[in-house]
Amino acid sequence: MTDAVDDDLYARTRALLEPGDIALNGCIVRTDLSGDEEPTLHQATLDVGDVIAEAAGVDPADTYVYSGNDDPDFGVNQHQGRTLDDDAFVWECQQLLREGTYDVVFYYEADADQAAVVEGVETLGFDAVGVEGDH
Repeated sequence: MTDAVDDDLYARTRALLEPGDIALNGCIVRTDLSGDEEPTLHQATLDVGDVIAEAAGVDPADTYVYSGNDDPDFGVNQHQGRTLDDDAFVWECQQLLREGTYDVVFYYEADADQAAVVEGVETLGFDAVGVEGDH
């Protein structure tokens, strides 16, 4: 783990990856974006989602983002990347405002190339910490 995130956030992210119906890995994306920069945060979320889709072997052009704004099962800052043709899960994230800036926790199926996700997020200019689930 790097200094990009604290131990508590890392532990909470690991808990999200606990064995369930599908094996998951995750990535914590540390930004310097504040609550006043939500349009930029939205674009960053889309860009990271595209990195994850590519690492999972899915063409980002074949995905869309489902947001929790109108769904009682989702939080306001919770989003999912899904495929257009069969509505399959590609990734999910939670945008967390912490100490004035956003950290975004993404999780996705474990068969995505974890190293490519972390490298791709760092190429976008963000600190990234990969988190592997128990699978």
